[in-house]
Amino acid sequence: MLIDRNESALIVVDIQERLAPAMHDGGEEAIHNSGVLMQGAARLGIPVLVSEQYPRGLLHTVPALKELMGNDIPAIEKTEFACPRNASFMEKFQATGRKQAIVTGMEAHICVLQTAMQLIEQDVDVFVVADAVASRTRASMDHAFTRIDRAGGAIVTTEMVIFEWLEKAGTDEFKALQKLIA
Repeated sequence: MLIDRNESALIVVDIQERLAPAMHDGGEEAIHNSGVLMQGAARLGIPVLVSEQYPRGLLHTVPALKELMGNDIPAIEKTEFACPRNASFMEKFQATGRKQAIVTGMEAHICVLQTAMQLIEQDVDVFVVADAVASRTRASMDHAFTRIDRAGGAIVTTEMVIFEWLEKAGTDEFKALQKLIA
């Protein structure tokens, strides 16, 4: 199945100041590509939800993404590993009316995995963006992707999401989003 921009919401999981440096590449690729997707979602009117795991200890969303959130996207603070186990998150997700979840974030094998699995169990079509996710080790990421795939989630890339949202070339939206991935 393709990603439908009218049915999808972007979920950015726990890309936080104290967590990112511990990732295998410092989380740079996950941060960059999550930012690309946030900008694309903003341009196309796709809802964005951002979670923060225990911000008292892990601090807040990294500055590069916090800037993209502005005042329009408040972070959802949680202590649950799976976003859907948090009542505030579920209230906001259900309010979007969307049936597809595009998931990015940290760490792949903990909060991203558990968020994806819980959403799949709730009959949400889940697309985990492999190049916008990070863990402390590559092996943890690989095993998380395998589990999500076997559970019925799809493992995709940033460009796959962008081009499926767009559906065709030659539009003003295409030109704007093409600049994000060029």
